[in-house]
Amino acid sequence: MRVIFAGTPEFARVALQQLQDAGFEIPLVLTQPDRPAGRGMKLQASAVKQWAQSQGIAVAQPRSLRLDGKYPDDAAAAREALLAAQADVMVVAAYGLILPQWALDLPRLGCLNIHASLLPRWRGAAPIHRAIQAGDAQTGVAIMQMDAGLDTGDMLLVEKLPIVHTGTAPDTTATLHDKLAALGGRLIVQALKLADSGALTPVKQPADGVTYAHKIEKAEAAVDWTQPVAAIERHIRAMTPFPGATAQLGADTVKLWQAHIDPAPQQPQPKSESESEPEPHQAPCGKILSADASGVRVACADGVLTLTELQRAGGKRLPAADFLRGFALQPGQMFEVPRP
Repeated sequence: MRVIFAGTPEFARVALQQLQDAGFEIPLVLTQPDRPAGRGMKLQASAVKQWAQSQGIAVAQPRSLRLDGKYPDDAAAAREALLAAQADVMVVAAYGLILPQWALDLPRLGCLNIHASLLPRWRGAAPIHRAIQAGDAQTGVAIMQMDAGLDTGDMLLVEKLPIVHTGTAPDTTATLHDKLAALGGRLIVQALKLADSGALTPVKQPADGVTYAHKIEKAEAAVDWTQPVAAIERHIRAMTPFPGATAQLGADTVKLWQAHIDPAPQQPQPKSESESEPEPHQAPCGKILSADASGVRVACADGVLTLTELQRAGGKRLPAADFLRGFALQPGQMFEVPRP
């Protein structure tokens, strides 16, 4: 089977490698144009392009596939390349361009998408981030027959994966990404083998339970300390590694990479009415309660969050003990609550 592959980031590269390792012929790879990256903002090839070129696979980087769009010459050249590849199927994984109908119709088996969620939950650009942020107990990968809608096509294969929210190594977007990338690569190989023998059965997506995973924006990084402590802890994990959760302390922006929820204090024995005392005053949200080698404890709406890995602007990610040697946070200082 001849397979055109369309993808851009590391998630897609894993699937591309799995397809080649499984013996599929890949005459052409589509990926996004090189983008400026790093401190020097030099043009950098995508993970998919770098790997494809290392394997001697032809690469095309159209800015658009719309023949009537802003870059019709790019689209026309890409169409010629796709026709010349004479592929049986196109596999799409985090490509970043919308495929017009002519592209969807071109291969005899159509276009199959590797989507990192249990559709129809978290259609869209950032399903891994949003699943962690929402506290979902599980996610997974869906292999989908693409149509003109946004992740609305029939499902061909689905496999679930639990999301770890507790313990010493809860999932971040980085760790969950790697698990789902490996799962996606395995499932697409399985799907193509079944497709070649006509053994795939399309299943319509349920009409209920549709949610959209909107693209992550840098403006979302700021921690809102007025939120429940569990939501903030999930937010930090969801923003790791990109864009990185942030907290503002005066003129300093601090990135927050690891944190855990302080256990709730044990309730004191009830006292008689004559011995009753007023409840202790709740600290304002964002107030630093303590800062030592074990972490930086910060008051939230309904509990306390301990920050254990932090980063100052221009610095490195550091455990709390090392971070505090260069940035002496003090109890009573306040992290700002971002404006709506």
